[in-house]
Amino acid sequence: MNFEENIDLTDTKIKILFSAIGLFKQYGFKSVTMDDIARSSGISKKTLYQYFDNKNAVVIETMTWYKHGMRCQCDYIMTNSANALEGFVKVKINLDAIYKELNPMVIHELQRFYPEGYQQFRVNMEADVAAVKLNIEQGIQEGLYRAEIDSEIISKFHMESVLMMMTNKTFTQDKYSMYAFSKEIMEHYIYGIVTPKGEKLYRKYKEQYLTK
Repeated sequence: MNFEENIDLTDTKIKILFSAIGLFKQYGFKSVTMDDIARSSGISKKTLYQYFDNKNAVVIETMTWYKHGMRCQCDYIMTNSANALEGFVKVKINLDAIYKELNPMVIHELQRFYPEGYQQFRVNMEADVAAVKLNIEQGIQEGLYRAEIDSEIISKFHMESVLMMMTNKTFTQDKYSMYAFSKEIMEHYIYGIVTPKGEKLYRKYKEQYLTK
C-alpha cells in the first residue's frame, strides 16, 4: 500500500499538496516558490492563492497532510503483518524508499525557515512515537523484543534519533546519504531490543525483504 498511488488528483487542493510535497522532497523548502508550486500543479498562481494565503500556509498543510498519509500507510502495514518484527521491517522498506529520494536538508530547512511548520511536524511526530511504542509492546508480548525494555523511553529515543539524522548538519552535510544513516540507525535500534528468538527472525526477514 502506497497512499501516494491512490490520491485523487481531480481535487485541486489535493493536487496542490501532492505537487508541493514532491517539490519539497526534491529541492527542500527554501528554494521552492509559489510559482514553482502553481506550475507543478498545473494551475495559475491566482488559483493557488485561492487555496493558500502564502507559502508558509502551503508548507504547514502539506506537511500535515503528508505525515497523516504516511502514518495511515504505516498503520496499515503494521496491522497486516504477521508480527511486530515483520511490521517493523516492512515499514523500514517503505521509509527507505522515501529517504533515497529525500533532499537531506529538507527538515533542517523546515526547522530554520518555517518554524511554525516545524512545530506542527513535531506535534505530528507524537503519532509516530505512539506507533513505535505499540510495536515494542506487541513485540514483547510475542517474545521477539526484550521484556525489560521501557517502551515509552525507547520509542521516544528512537524517533529523536531519526529526527537528529534529518536536522543535524553533521548528518545532513556528511558524505553519507540519509538512507545510509537511516540503515545504521535502524540496525542499531533493532539489535538493541530483540531477543535471541527475535534476532533469528530478523535475520530471516532481512534476507527475505531487505536483500532484494
